[in-house]
Amino acid sequence: MAVPQFSILVVDDDLAHRTMLGRLLSGWGYDVSEADDGQTAIDLVNLRPFDLILMDVRMVKVSGIEALAVIKKYNPAIPIIIITAYSSVESAVTAMKKGAYDYLTKPLDFDELRLHLQRALDHRQLREENRQLRAAVNGHFERSRIIGNSPAITALLTTVSQVAPSEASVLIAGESGTGKELVAAAIHRNSPRRDGPFVSLNCAAITETLFESELFGHEKGAFTGAHRSTDGRFQQADGGTLFFDEISEMPLTMQVKLLRVLQERRVTRVGGSREIPVDVRIVSATNRDLEKEVADGRFREDLFYRLAVVTIELPPLRVRSDDIPLLADHFIKKFGEQNHKILKGLTPQAMDRLLKYGWPGNVRELMNGLERATVLARSEYIDVADLPPSVQSMPVPAGEASLAAAAQPLEEVERVAVLQTLAACRGNKSEAARRLGVTRKTLHKKLKKYGLMQE
Repeated sequence: MAVPQFSILVVDDDLAHRTMLGRLLSGWGYDVSEADDGQTAIDLVNLRPFDLILMDVRMVKVSGIEALAVIKKYNPAIPIIIITAYSSVESAVTAMKKGAYDYLTKPLDFDELRLHLQRALDHRQLREENRQLRAAVNGHFERSRIIGNSPAITALLTTVSQVAPSEASVLIAGESGTGKELVAAAIHRNSPRRDGPFVSLNCAAITETLFESELFGHEKGAFTGAHRSTDGRFQQADGGTLFFDEISEMPLTMQVKLLRVLQERRVTRVGGSREIPVDVRIVSATNRDLEKEVADGRFREDLFYRLAVVTIELPPLRVRSDDIPLLADHFIKKFGEQNHKILKGLTPQAMDRLLKYGWPGNVRELMNGLERATVLARSEYIDVADLPPSVQSMPVPAGEASLAAAAQPLEEVERVAVLQTLAACRGNKSEAARRLGVTRKTLHKKLKKYGLMQE
C-alpha cells in the first residue's frame, strides 16, 4: 500500500536493530533518517523537521526519555513513539508523562508498528486541517446546552473548542452536578465525528460481572441468558465517541482489558474468538482525583495517561455565580413549558437567595430546585417560599443575614436590588421596572444615579 512521503527519524544505538527498522520503513515508503543516540536525535530535530520519531528508551549516552523531554520543549507537536523492552513498561509510563504519543514493546510486532505509525501520521497530517476547523469552531461553536457567560465558562468553552476537532482522548474532571456529560457531548458535536454515534457508559452503574459484556459484547450462548449475539459499547460507538462516566469506578480487572483495547483498537466478544476492529474516540469523566487514585493503587497509571491526553477541569457553580441568573431563566422557561405554567421569573428576594447559596450539588441541584419551585409557584414570580428548604434557610443564620443587610446603606440595598432584578430579566429594562414596581423612566433615573447607565 502506497503511503505519503512522511519523514521518520529512527533513534537506536543498536546498529542492527536500527538498520532493520530503517530498511523496513523505507520499504513501506517512508523517508527514513537514523540517529545512534538521543543527543544526535536532538541535533537532527534542530536542523530539520520530521513528521515522526521512533525512539528506543535505553541508549548509552543520552536516553530516549531525556531526548524526548528536550525535543518536546523544542517542538511539542511532533509525535514520538517510544520503543521499550516488555520488562520495562514503567519506562513507557514515564515517557507518556513527558509527552510521548505512544509506546511499543520489544520484540516488535511489525503489523502493530505499521498501524501505530499510520495512526500517528494521520493525526499529524490532519493537524493543519484541524487548526482551520478549530478557527471555524471558535466562531461557530455549538454551545446551546452549555449556559453561562462567566470568565470560568468562557475559558472552558475556549478549551473545548480547541480540543473538539482533534482525536485526543479527553478526561473531564469536576464535582458531581457540574455538567460533565454535557461537555463530553459538546466535544462530540463539534468534532469530525459529529455524524457518528455518541455512546455513554456509567461505570458506577455496571456490576463487575457484566462489565466485559457491556464493553465488548457477547456471542450467543456465552453465558446463561445470552440468547443472541450482542454488540458491546465499543462496537455501538464505532465511528463516533465513547463516553465513560465515573471512570474511577471501573474495576482494576477491566482496566487491564480496556488498556489492551485502546492499544490494539480491536475487541473480542465474550464467548468469541474473532477480533473486531473498532474506531472510537474516548472521552472520560470523573468526580475524583484520578492521580490520587493512581497513587493509592486503585487506578492503573498507564491507563490514566492513555485517557488523560487532555484534561478539562469543570468549575463548580459557586465560583461562577455570575451565571446563576442565566441558568435560572433557562430552567424556569423549560420547566414552565413542561408543567404548562406561565412564569415570568424570580422575585429579587428569591434571586438573592440563589446568589448567596453555596450549591454543593452544583448545576444539577439548581436545576432540581427550580423544577420544584416551578411546580410550587403560587404566582407568576417564584418567591423565596417556593425554593427548596436548604436554599430558603441557607448556611448563613437568618439573624446574621438580617444584621448584615441592616448594616448596609439604603442606597446600596436599592442598587443591589436593581442589579439583581436586571440580571434576572437578562437586561430587559421594561420587565425589570415592572418587577420592581416602578416606571421605566424611574428605573432609568436609578440606573443613571448609580452609574449603571450612560446617556
